[in-house]
Amino acid sequence: MKRKHKIILALLTIFLAGLIIAWFPFHKWARKHTDWVTASTGHPVNCFSCHLYMVREGPVAWLVNKTYLSPFNLTLSNDGNTLFTLAQESNKLIITDLKKNKNTEVEPLGEMPHSIVLSHDEQTAYISCQWADYVSVIDLKNLKEKDRLKTGNGPAGLALSNDSKFLYVVNSYSNDVSIIDLSKKKEIKRLQAGNNPTGIRISPDGETVYVTSRRGLIAPYGTPLETELTIISTDIQKVKERKNIESAYLMENVEFTSDGDLAIIPLIRPKNYVPSIQVERGWMMTNGIGIIDHKANGRVIQLLFDEPNSYYSDPFDIAITPDGKKAFVSNAGVNCVTVIDIDSVRSIINNSTDEELRIYANHLGISSRFVIKRIPVGANPKGMAISSDGKKLYVAEMLDDRVAVINTETLEKEGSIDLGGPRRITVARHGRKILNNAGGTFHNQYSCYTCHPDTHEDGLVYNMASKDMGRNLTNTMSLRNIGKLAPYKWTGFNQTIYKQDGMRFSTVLTRTEAFSPKDLDALVSYIMTGIKNPPNLLYNPDGKLTPAQLKGKAIFERTHNNYGYEIPVTNRCITCHTPPFYTNKKSVDVSTLAASDDSVLFDTPHLINLHISAPYLHDGRAETLEEIWTIYGQDEMHGELNDLTKMELNYLIEYLMSLRDPEYEARDSKNNSKIIHAIIGRK
Repeated sequence: MKRKHKIILALLTIFLAGLIIAWFPFHKWARKHTDWVTASTGHPVNCFSCHLYMVREGPVAWLVNKTYLSPFNLTLSNDGNTLFTLAQESNKLIITDLKKNKNTEVEPLGEMPHSIVLSHDEQTAYISCQWADYVSVIDLKNLKEKDRLKTGNGPAGLALSNDSKFLYVVNSYSNDVSIIDLSKKKEIKRLQAGNNPTGIRISPDGETVYVTSRRGLIAPYGTPLETELTIISTDIQKVKERKNIESAYLMENVEFTSDGDLAIIPLIRPKNYVPSIQVERGWMMTNGIGIIDHKANGRVIQLLFDEPNSYYSDPFDIAITPDGKKAFVSNAGVNCVTVIDIDSVRSIINNSTDEELRIYANHLGISSRFVIKRIPVGANPKGMAISSDGKKLYVAEMLDDRVAVINTETLEKEGSIDLGGPRRITVARHGRKILNNAGGTFHNQYSCYTCHPDTHEDGLVYNMASKDMGRNLTNTMSLRNIGKLAPYKWTGFNQTIYKQDGMRFSTVLTRTEAFSPKDLDALVSYIMTGIKNPPNLLYNPDGKLTPAQLKGKAIFERTHNNYGYEIPVTNRCITCHTPPFYTNKKSVDVSTLAASDDSVLFDTPHLINLHISAPYLHDGRAETLEEIWTIYGQDEMHGELNDLTKMELNYLIEYLMSLRDPEYEARDSKNNSKIIHAIIGRK
């Protein structure tokens, strides 16, 4: 053997021996580290789980992850031969020729397309782009965008007037409805709606518009939950009624019967005022429909389609056959479609007293009188469309990148339309399925989505009781881009998402077995890498602050008060709420403990996108940002602000409303730099 080879062999032997010797202390350290990360002992997590599948950017993330289609809402041509599907994750419109089984993609659309309607001549498609604040107008002949119609903030549901003159656009973030004159191609009026509205439908006679909301009206804890149904007159284009639907929220969509006598809304009836231990007895989250008599002073009736030992969580969309006999509701949390006999619903309403109907709103046995069948479909069913002859129902299987085809006469799934998404299921994609599925909770009562719609938060306060009943009320926190914001919970007791969603989750929330190691790895991977914040287009679209926001920024960063006295470092806003996420990730006492709270410190929350996160404080007691200091911060332990004038406080709030995800700050900074260099280059 040559001397060089002997040296290489010797070095290799030494290296391998060193690895073997070093492995034992390294393995011991690694085991200790993973036990800390997972808050358990013996979790089979490995280095790849964190250092491969939880990398958010760069070449590793590009190799490990995929961009899926995620079909969300859809519609059909009048002849039933063409299906139009919005692929929300990839910002595409997919047009499917159902006879040829051929898909055609139209891209790019604006970010996060939400809803689609066709013009009555089917030459134009109107698509709301929720994260871009406009409606994209697509010429269906040449498959090109021909216009953009500016809307309010977060356009979602769409409805076209019967005379094709006006487009009604639901703005989910600014809580209003834009009325667009299509001949002038501009908004002519904006009407206030409920809290986080998304769904919209025009009555068959064209005279009335119903707009549904997802979040409840903000009110003190203990006040009965109410969520607004906004009713607009198309004649005068004004709100003519606001119906507050009691004890219900997440009213995503609405549909009218063919003769217009009833409007039906899928909804959830949460029991957030009872201790969370109630989940193991059932009846913590119930799901059903709201039925509105479409007439003056029409009644609102609620019926559950759950069963005593089986819940059908996260109802999303509703479709009704043209003959008005059957209604279909997509149950996104349990991967099925519930079929409802509408004549049976009418019979229950017409033959029951008001007191009986009040009882039925919480009656788990009433579904046997009007639910015909549950039809299994693919993962996370969302939007639906029914053919004009009423024979076919198409359902977006969001997390399978397919559209289910259901025969409405046999009530069987006949097959699925493959939209052409990636074949490989990544770890994060598997985690997204888990987050949106209720299979991990007692009797499938709710999924993570139920309290975190769109991976945000539902605006409700819960009694998260474990050992002590009725203590430690908790305002739901957002899941958006929280990977770098450990620790978790309002108290900061959970050092990682593994602990937050592992044994703690099963003990306090689901009352079932904890997620398997594989499923927990996937769930954590998705939360760490797959959830983005929407842009703050309402208060800070391009990183250029208004004069009022700049004044508020100076107050936020100030070191001295209005009288010239130095503010203690620990009592300055920017000390605890440090950019870029506006949190120092430390626990403090800001004097907001309630009598029902344990004596604990609170983890400093981030301040990103505050404008869509009301109510505020750990227990949601502050309905507005202003109340944090004018009512609940008078002792000045939550920042020294009592010297501010009313106008100065307004400036501060304007600045706080402008705060957005660092991703957009970096993007705009890069774009502005390019513009500056281009200008300098021209000179």
